[in-house]
Amino acid sequence: MVTSLVRGLVADGLVAEGDDDRSLPGRPAKLLSLVGSSGVVVGVKLVADHVALVEAAVDGTVARSAVEPWRASAPTAISELVRLLESFIAGGSDRRLLGVGVGVPGQVAGRERGTVTWPAVGWHGTELGESLSHSLGIPVIVDNNVNALALAERLFGHGRRFEHFLTVTIGTGIGCAIVVDGMIQRGATGAAGEIGHVPIDDAPDARRCECGNRGCLEAVIGQDALVATARAAGALGARQGIDALVRRADEGDEAAQRVFGEAGRILGRCLAGLVNVIDPQAVVLTGEGMPGWRHWTFGFEPAFRGGLMPQRRELRVEIETWQEDRWAQGAAALVLGTPFESDAGTQSRRVRARMVAAP
Repeated sequence: MVTSLVRGLVADGLVAEGDDDRSLPGRPAKLLSLVGSSGVVVGVKLVADHVALVEAAVDGTVARSAVEPWRASAPTAISELVRLLESFIAGGSDRRLLGVGVGVPGQVAGRERGTVTWPAVGWHGTELGESLSHSLGIPVIVDNNVNALALAERLFGHGRRFEHFLTVTIGTGIGCAIVVDGMIQRGATGAAGEIGHVPIDDAPDARRCECGNRGCLEAVIGQDALVATARAAGALGARQGIDALVRRADEGDEAAQRVFGEAGRILGRCLAGLVNVIDPQAVVLTGEGMPGWRHWTFGFEPAFRGGLMPQRRELRVEIETWQEDRWAQGAAALVLGTPFESDAGTQSRRVRARMVAAP
């Protein structure tokens, strides 16, 4: 089956055969690679107050990128997003645009329509993918932004070495994507991996999460929570934010370091429980909070290792150096990955048809 699939991809000009790989015992295997000349994709990361965009070749190489102001909560948010995309696309490569991938910090049900629930900005059942595809006239794939990031890891990053892994992000929120047998696991409603909403603090006055509950992991160790904790401890001034907290920890401020260390402990215990349930080969840690990660590790490592079943305590934890356009590259990977998935439906066929037709 795999041989037949690869043969079809080679015939369509999407995959090229390389030299024999003799690094493993047995019959030599052919090295395969995506054909970079078969078109380009655009990836978009949506944030409440801006969008990040990239144009990438099918081998994942980013040709150009941009960051534009945008308000997700505005009544005209989708029409303004269409305008930004049209402008970005118009300034791009002459090669055929295969599609647009969009990563959102919310729940996505049904990638065919790209129906988004993003409570923080007032989106409930917003059919983003269908609206964008209709306006732009090209395939648009929408998914949770951490799922998109995990797909980028699978295609271009640490995930290339693993069939089963978790991608965990720290930053504004705490996110997780689950990869099993090389495929993103999205669950019944597209919400699989929402580790940020694992209940951690059951106190009646626990911090309220944007989902409406109290004491979620994200509400306890997300960036806003860390800043609030640091201010309460006297480690930050009233107008200082996460960058100042990282800077103080870097300078040796013990109160700032304790804030990160306790966050690491809480994350470690929670993540150990997830690893014991999912049984991945590795965990990939990334996100915009990574510049301060070295201060998390003092709490994270003993809590994480100590919470794992004894036979799992040597589990690989890969640290991904953070780059701002990595999120948008992940969104581009949504388009690159969909022709090779079995469950993407019409969008998959549309993207593959454009790949085959690309000059």
